[in-house]
Amino acid sequence: MTVAKLPDGDPAPADGRLPARAGTGADDRDLGVYVHVPYCRVRCGYCDFNTYTAEELGGTSRKEYIDEALVELELARSRLGEIDAVRPVSTVFFGGGTPTLLPPEDLVRMLAGIRSTFGILPDAEITTEANPDSVDERDLAKLRDGGFTRVSFGMQSAVPHVLRTLDRTHDPKRVPEVVAAAGRTGLEASVDLIYGTPGESLDDWRTSLEAAIELDTAHVSAYALIVEDGTAMARNIRRGTVPPVDDDLQADMYELADVLLSAAGYDWYEVSNWSKSGAESRHNLAYWTGQDWWGIGPGAHSHVGGVRWWNVKHPAAYASRIEQRLSPVMARELLDDETRRTERILLETRIRSGLPVGVLEADGRRAVAELIAAGLVDAEAALGGRVVPTLRGRLLADRVVRDLT
Repeated sequence: MTVAKLPDGDPAPADGRLPARAGTGADDRDLGVYVHVPYCRVRCGYCDFNTYTAEELGGTSRKEYIDEALVELELARSRLGEIDAVRPVSTVFFGGGTPTLLPPEDLVRMLAGIRSTFGILPDAEITTEANPDSVDERDLAKLRDGGFTRVSFGMQSAVPHVLRTLDRTHDPKRVPEVVAAAGRTGLEASVDLIYGTPGESLDDWRTSLEAAIELDTAHVSAYALIVEDGTAMARNIRRGTVPPVDDDLQADMYELADVLLSAAGYDWYEVSNWSKSGAESRHNLAYWTGQDWWGIGPGAHSHVGGVRWWNVKHPAAYASRIEQRLSPVMARELLDDETRRTERILLETRIRSGLPVGVLEADGRRAVAELIAAGLVDAEAALGGRVVPTLRGRLLADRVVRDLT
């Protein structure tokens, strides 16, 4: 997991040691690994992720990156071993950036390092993100042979003018080709979509949804475009060269996505994610249910037992720390019980399994009835002791959380 703008936090020790409290109750939590690959061929105008083109790397090299990441992996093994028995990994996710700008051999080598360092459970979910134009069938076969089980393609849209506005470089005709290639190699495929791009109509969005459904992948993600300060798109909106995002239209697009995907056999399991039965992303769910994960790479975030930390942002700063055998952690925070409870409400009201009513304090429990009356919380689920948002509740998730906390 990674973001571009790093939060403030408490100083972290140079050796990366974790407080003992992080190991408490670890037997009840899964352990995942997130590997951030911070490279992109071009910078998309809407993107605020911690990514870098070749010109922005400041003297560091893609060729050396996996060697650096493997050093951090060894540090992770050492630090976790000091607070608790090291657990085998249940999910691995390579995100970016574009992980598949690295040769498949490098990604497989990193996965082998995770296997030899931590161990990987036999039924582990192991995913890499990929752009449609960054892999071919031979690459995908190498990934599958190396232990990957899943690939998530950045489709974003099936409409050329929407892709141009997003600065995406792939031909939409390439998406069915790589999804079919993934299937032939035995990899499960997912596609990511973005809705609400300036100039995108509801009919454009319908075209993209229908194209995604036609692919018959096991999983579809659909994310509302958020225009972040500092991006090229934000500057263009301020200049008036592209229209602003229409919040009402985005709500209509979300409702259309739910209708069409549900009719095609996909069930929502998190506000922005739909899957066929049993194909939910376990790594995604680990974030929403408060499991443990170690983030490897520049700007990567980690969470173990109520301790959250994040690495230095730039690849050059990361490489410098690793070369000195210092922890790449920039800062961290120890979450107190109240913060953890609030975050649990925030996260678990986003997922289909919902939030146990017993987590709520008295005011929050009283608010459940009001949210049912407002059509924001499912009444049947609430009678069963779970707070589950309705479709309208998913659109007004902030209000649901505010009322419950």
